[in-house]
Formats: sequence, structure tokens, C-alpha cells
Amino acid sequence: MNVWAIAGGLLGGIGLFLLGMGLMADGLKLAAGPALERILAYSTKTRMRGLASGILVTAMVQSSSAVTVAAIGFVNAGLLTLGQSMWVLFGANVGTTMTGWLVALVGLKFKIEVLALPLIGIGMALRLSGERNRRGALGQALAGFGVLFLGIDMMKEAFSGMSADFKLPEGEGVGDTLVQVLIGIALTVLMQSSSASLTIALTAAQGGLLTAQGAAAMVIGANIGTTVTALIASIGATPNAKRAAAAHILFNILTGGVALLLLPWLVPAIGAAGDALELGSAPAAKLALFHTAFNLLGVMLIWPIADRMTRFLEERFRAAEEDEARPRYLDTNVAAVPALALDALEREVRRMGGIALRMMREALAGADGSKLAVDQQIVARLNQAVADFISHINRAGMSPDSARRLPHILRVARYYETVAELSAEVASAKHEIQPLPQIEADSAFLDQVKRMLERIDPEEKLADGGDIASGVQSMEGDYQILKAELLEEGAQGRLPVADMDARLRAASAIRRVVQQAAKAVRLLGAEASASGADQSSLRATQSES
Repeated sequence: MNVWAIAGGLLGGIGLFLLGMGLMADGLKLAAGPALERILAYSTKTRMRGLASGILVTAMVQSSSAVTVAAIGFVNAGLLTLGQSMWVLFGANVGTTMTGWLVALVGLKFKIEVLALPLIGIGMALRLSGERNRRGALGQALAGFGVLFLGIDMMKEAFSGMSADFKLPEGEGVGDTLVQVLIGIALTVLMQSSSASLTIALTAAQGGLLTAQGAAAMVIGANIGTTVTALIASIGATPNAKRAAAAHILFNILTGGVALLLLPWLVPAIGAAGDALELGSAPAAKLALFHTAFNLLGVMLIWPIADRMTRFLEERFRAAEEDEARPRYLDTNVAAVPALALDALEREVRRMGGIALRMMREALAGADGSKLAVDQQIVARLNQAVADFISHINRAGMSPDSARRLPHILRVARYYETVAELSAEVASAKHEIQPLPQIEADSAFLDQVKRMLERIDPEEKLADGGDIASGVQSMEGDYQILKAELLEEGAQGRLPVADMDARLRAASAIRRVVQQAAKAVRLLGAEASASGADQSSLRATQSES
């Protein structure tokens, strides 16, 4: 096979792999319903369940790459959290050791790649027969799986003749051991299959071409090399999917590094265990036991540090929206002092309100739904952070005034969450509106709304309550005029009914946004007045004493 054929096969394989990954992730997003989410949540609810799921599924399909890619795809589709996916990935490493046992004890290995073409055919049949429903989305995901494995198979085909050209070193010194590890890594990267590399190592050891320690070093290299699959799968993925891939890479490198350091002692210990289990004198079975043992050792090593690893990874690969979704004022240390905690809560809720009103401005400017979806997710995360922070507040030391203030802040947060939801509705409705004909009352209504959005921005100086009430009343009058004109235009046939309906829905949602945001600002203004009065009273009391 010439260089150009290898390069073409490699590039084509990587391209198909990435295409399949994209199709699968998109299909999962569309096909995933509450039932699937409940199943995933149940099977990965705890560490042990996630680990067991990864082991069992990988053992069944005989491809850790399939499970790795699927897990990262689920994270990419938002169906698994980082913590849940990590244990599935760790379990996949243990489950893939079943290949060694099948090769060593049965001489049979099932290759999931042979399902690639049927998966594509079935997937596209489902896609074409149910383009606008869940069946079509599931077909797209299945076709994505097939294309993905077709890509892996193409990469393997591009290098199918290369494995015979490798001369395996037989020594057990440091230099030879490192070369053996590198060979295991290279074979796995080139063939995109740690199972194939493992089979070569087992066969070489069985044929006397490698010592047990040399073959074990190749097995370690194959384990490390399989991280390339996760690396490729994370290209162009969400930050959480990149973190899941990084967790997989860290686990394999840590496991491989420790196993390599313990190799001179681990191999004889595994040999003795193999004799005790009556696995026979053939080295292949003992190598399969070695493969299983050092992956289980990796799980034991990672177990106590998994939470810290998760926190470490959450600080990496951050997207701009995730940075904005991080609370700026909420600190668990402040939660012990109720007065300070409530001040921090109010500042965070104000920031959340500013983002919600930004969504409204973007919707009015004609921003697409994807941009607003990002902002809506930021608001939802901040709202969750507010709820989590409240659970840490020390209510035992809370004064009556603080106790009355807390539900008001919660109500304001709820108002702003509603503003975010309504802004998304406005964007959706406005994209259904035809640019013509122009409605005169629409311009007056929108001008009033824009003036109100400036008055009720919680991150700016709060407007007078009377001015806000007057502005809301004026907006309400403009809304009623617009509503009547739209109904008249629709009744006279000058405006298509569908267009009239979209305009009415947009106007109604805009009106509710202003109302909800105005209520929030009035509450914030009342809180500020009460807080100022309390501080004045406190200063007067201190001066008298």
C-alpha cells in the first residue's frame, strides 16, 4: 500500500468518523425523550451503576471505542453529566478486557464494525420514513453509528498491511520495555482498535515472539493508545464532552503509568495468580488476567480522587456562556452570615435579570433561537445556583427582617426566569412574521417597550416606582391598540391569519416580559428602601447609645 493510499484512507476515515459522531449527537438530541433520560439517569445514578453499565455494554459489543464514543456523544447531547459519563468510560476500560479473555480462551472475537453498513441502511430507512418525528431522529443516530464505525474500519484498512512490518523487541530492559509500550500505542493509533493491538500482543506471546513482560508492556501501550479515539470524538464537541474525553485520557495514562512502574513485580504476581486459577502454562490467558487486573487497579486508584478530578476538569475547556453562568457573588463562606448572604443573593439575581432582559433586546433585534437558547441556559444555571446557595444559608441566625426578605428575592428570581422563557417565545414568534405589511401601532408599542426596558434594567439605577407603573400603563394602552388593529387586519383579509397569530403571540409575550420585569424591579426597589431604612435606624440607635 503506497503512502498516498494510506494518507487518503486515514483522512477519509477520520472524516467519516467525525461525520458519524456529528450525526449521532444530533440524532440523540432529537430522539431523546423523557423515557431515555430516565433510563440513562437510573443506569448512571451512582458510581457503581455507571461503572457496571460501562463494563457490561463494552463486554457485549466488544468495543471500548464504541462505548467511549457513545458516552461522549451522550454528554455532547446533554443526556449525561460529566460525573455520570466518567464512570461509564472507566467501566468501558474494564469491559474491554473481555476481548483478551475471548482471544485467549475461546479464540473468537466479535467485531462490531461488520454492523456498519446495515446500521446505515436501517438508520436511513427510518430517517426517510419518519423525517419529522422521533423515529427519523433515531434513524439518524443509528446511521451516525454506522458511519462512525465505517470510518474506524477505513482507518484500519489503510494500515492493515503495516502490522506485519513491525519487528517486536524481545528484551525486558528499560529501553526495550519503552519501545514495546510505544509499539502498542502506535498499533492502536494506526488501526484504531486496542482490541487488535491486544490480539497481536497475545498472539506474539503465545508464539514465543515476546516474553510475558514484553507482551504486558504492549498491552499497556494499547490501553494508552485507545485514548486517541476519545480525543478525536471530542473535536468540535461541547465543553462537557471535551472534559469527559479528558477524563478518559487521564484515567488511561494514570493506569498505564502505574502499571508500567509496577511491571517487574506485577507480571510475576499475575503469573502466580494464573497458576492458582489453573489457567495453564499458555501466556495468553495470563496476559488477559494482567489486562483485567491493571484496569481494575486503575479504578481503585481513581476512586478516591474522582471528585477532585471532576472539579479540576470543570475548570478546563470553559465556554464563554459557562463563565457567565458561574455565580459571581455567591460564596458558601458568606452563607453563614444571613445579612451578607441576602445581599449576595440580591446582587446575583440582579445580574440574572440583566441577562434575561438582554435576551428580550436580542429577541426584538431578530436574533436567532440558538443565541437565545444559550442565554436561557445561563439564566437557568444561575437560578439553580441561587437555589443551591439558599440551601446553605444559616437560617438559625436569621433576623425577622431577613426572613421576610428571602422570599421576595426568590420571587424576583422566578420573575426573571419567566422573562427568559418569554423572550425565547418572542424570538420564535417573530421568525414566523412576514416583513410586510407594516403595522403602524406595532412601532408605537415597540418604542414604548424599548423605553421601559431601559427603566426596568436591574443592573442600572432603579427607576421610581411611580414612573414604572405609569410606563406599564402606557404600554398596556399601546398593546390594546395594536391587538385591536391586528385583529381588524386579519378579519379584513389584509393580513394572513397565520401572520396575525404570530404577531399577536409575539406582542403578548413582549407585554408579559415588561410586566414581569417591572414587578421584579418594584420588589427590588422595595427591598432597597427597607434595607436603607434599617441601616438608618441602626446608625441612629448606635449614635444614641
